[in-house]
Amino acid sequence: MRLGVLDVGSNTVHLLVVDARRGGHPTPMSSTKAALRLAEAIDSSGKLTRKGADRLVATIDELAKIATSSGCAELMAFATSAVRDATNSEEVLARVAAETGVALQVLSGRDESRLTFLAVRRWYGWSAGRIINIDIGGGSLELSNGVDEEPEVALSLPLGAGRLTREWLPDDPPGRRRVAMLRDWLDTELADARKTVLAAGSPDLAVASSKTFRSLARLTGAAPSGAGPRVKRTLTANGLRQLIAFISRMTAADRAELEGVSAERAPQIVAGALVAEASMRALSLEVVDICPWALREGLILRKLDSEADGSDFVETQVGDADKVGESRAGGNRR
Repeated sequence: MRLGVLDVGSNTVHLLVVDARRGGHPTPMSSTKAALRLAEAIDSSGKLTRKGADRLVATIDELAKIATSSGCAELMAFATSAVRDATNSEEVLARVAAETGVALQVLSGRDESRLTFLAVRRWYGWSAGRIINIDIGGGSLELSNGVDEEPEVALSLPLGAGRLTREWLPDDPPGRRRVAMLRDWLDTELADARKTVLAAGSPDLAVASSKTFRSLARLTGAAPSGAGPRVKRTLTANGLRQLIAFISRMTAADRAELEGVSAERAPQIVAGALVAEASMRALSLEVVDICPWALREGLILRKLDSEADGSDFVETQVGDADKVGESRAGGNRR
């Protein structure tokens, strides 16, 4: 079965086309991205602006046509933090459906964490034992812990790299004092999450997923993406600390010249590194394995499972009370 997965994130809209079957390894066939920076199109009232919505509709329409021309039997379209946080999300979803024919589903933060964990578990298998996973997006941070495919703990916190860049690090390069203040604030914000995650049990394997972690690992010496997904990649706490000292003194333009850092992610890689460092510190992790699979693969796997057993694709919808920590998303933190 050829599937299209359309991921509307805080920074980019990403179409991944895969050939997939239950019990098999999803094989990527093509990948198309558009940088929209939707999180920056949220106005002071919390609404996605008309201009932002216009760009979203046009982009989804274009990518849906690519999915059709690529022979996709089905298009799974979902949105995460930026659309989830918008106070006019229902209006935006209705417009997307009316003008493009695409039923865009908003994932709760908890589902985002659960489905990412599923992908990580399938990648490493049962022999990995208990896994703790960390995933950093543009708008949120997901933490999970479990021994099965369904994690015992699945948290989502409003600590994404893009969000914290806008709220804490507006200068380019960011000032040393602001970096120190954000470090201290992150330690406080993660205190409760630390207790919840570790209460489920100590990990046999610590894992990190997401493009942010892949970029950070590359910057600290991990193999490039061209070496293939099965090459072992890790990120150490010590390497991360040294990297932060280096990139926090650079401008975004200079960071974009570094191998493994795209132009659209260069402005927020410092905040992403600080969230990664704080998360590893909170969970007492000195090293994490970098998983090439994350949310999109989790959605594909869950889709295939649900067709086989007749279960619901995802358990929750937008507005789920289990979006742990997201109630603190609003307002600058200085």
